[in-house]
Amino acid sequence: MSFLPFPPWLPLVLFLSSLFIILKWKATTKRRKLNFPPSPPKLPIIGNLHQLGKLPHISLWRLSQLYGPIMSFSVGRIETITISSAQTARALLKTHDFQSCNRPQTHAIKKLTYNFLDIAFTPYSDYWREIRKICIHELFSIKRVLSYEPIREQEVGLLIESISQSASCGVVDLTEKCTAFTTGVIFRIAFGKPFKGDGFHELVSEAEALLGSYSAFEFFPIPFVGKVIDWFSGREARLEKVFNEMNVLFQEVIDEHLHPMRPKPKQDDIIDVLLAISKKQVKSCTVVITHENIKAILLNLFLAGIETSSITLVWAMAELAKNPTLMKKAQEEIRNHVGKRGKVTERDIEELPYLKMIVKETLRLHPPAPLLVPRETISNFKMEGYDFYPKTTVQVNVWAIGRDPICWKDPEEFLPERFAESSIDYKGLHFEFLPFGGGRRICPGLNMGVKTVDLALANLLYHFDWKLPEGMKEEDLDMEEKSGLSLTVHKKLPLELVPMLYHP
Repeated sequence: MSFLPFPPWLPLVLFLSSLFIILKWKATTKRRKLNFPPSPPKLPIIGNLHQLGKLPHISLWRLSQLYGPIMSFSVGRIETITISSAQTARALLKTHDFQSCNRPQTHAIKKLTYNFLDIAFTPYSDYWREIRKICIHELFSIKRVLSYEPIREQEVGLLIESISQSASCGVVDLTEKCTAFTTGVIFRIAFGKPFKGDGFHELVSEAEALLGSYSAFEFFPIPFVGKVIDWFSGREARLEKVFNEMNVLFQEVIDEHLHPMRPKPKQDDIIDVLLAISKKQVKSCTVVITHENIKAILLNLFLAGIETSSITLVWAMAELAKNPTLMKKAQEEIRNHVGKRGKVTERDIEELPYLKMIVKETLRLHPPAPLLVPRETISNFKMEGYDFYPKTTVQVNVWAIGRDPICWKDPEEFLPERFAESSIDYKGLHFEFLPFGGGRRICPGLNMGVKTVDLALANLLYHFDWKLPEGMKEEDLDMEEKSGLSLTVHKKLPLELVPMLYHP
């Protein structure tokens, strides 16, 4: 009798498999000794993936009704804890802010940001301090945001002109118009030149989809199997394509800014600011911002700026179209204040309190990122009696908090007046209202985003009377959210309304 020889690699495979099983068993045994947040029942390999549904923030909210405002779940080997109440959000973002202020370093994040986030966003590293200082004092300071007022007003003018030209055709796709508008604003602020189209928005959407979804490499218990699946499924090719296209685009624009024959601009854009900072750092600082770092910052600017502002505009107009009495009240406020001047300027916005209430109510009911960008814990701590351990992903469900009847009366209703006598704001100090997050991870561009939305919405309401398409009633307007695992949530169907030009 003869036996086939063992393949030379078989002992190594058996050893690694045994080691993985032993380590997994030890980790599970250790966890059982601690008091971890409750979790829905899990399936082998996929964990709770089957329970996330088409709209994860809604599925997690429903599960939190059964398992509490601090709930754990797993997607493959990714352990996550969700926070679904104002009280627990306060505990996380205020009391335990530092212990949970890291970012999970997924394969997509590392690839698309040149590994920049891995070093720059590690809390209190030299790069963390430098980037935080640049964001707060240079890119998104009040002075810098105000300096871009002419760009916002010019782009709003182009938006109104575009809608006026389309009005003769009857129905206008406001979703498309608002997306083009916010892209134009961010493009000019970042690059210093008008937006030309050419598939750029599709490229940003693809990057967001990759960043907001799980890869098989991170999902499967055996990473090698996940890598093979990512390769065969085409995800790795998609990631490489997006990275290469973004890299080429950003490098071309940086090279244009460095060209010795480039005319001096009237106003510095984001790249001008970052290149000037980099030049100063070479002479006086141990931490230097490279071209790769600039590209990573630009990517974050586009991801955070384009989708969130356009989504808020669309939801605001959808809610007002569904509630014509509220729309009329807002239009009367704006038109009485502006009179016959022909447009709303940013100086007018402070005199339009009802408009600001509408924007707040839109952000409460339809936060653009219903699950805040995930955090990652960096040390052990206890919260509400539960153990949090390092390298755990934590997500705050601001959609659930914004609809919590403990915090809000009639939470499902669109009622801007609820903010009339309220000091609640979106700047991270009121934990029942966190559309931009809070703590060290609050969105640094919130002032720029809100100013863009305020100005555009005020002009849309000033210049046009809006009607639903013929034959449609308010109750027929679809308000369903678009499903998916991306960072932001859109209105499922495009918002189509009929504009009628208003003549003061």
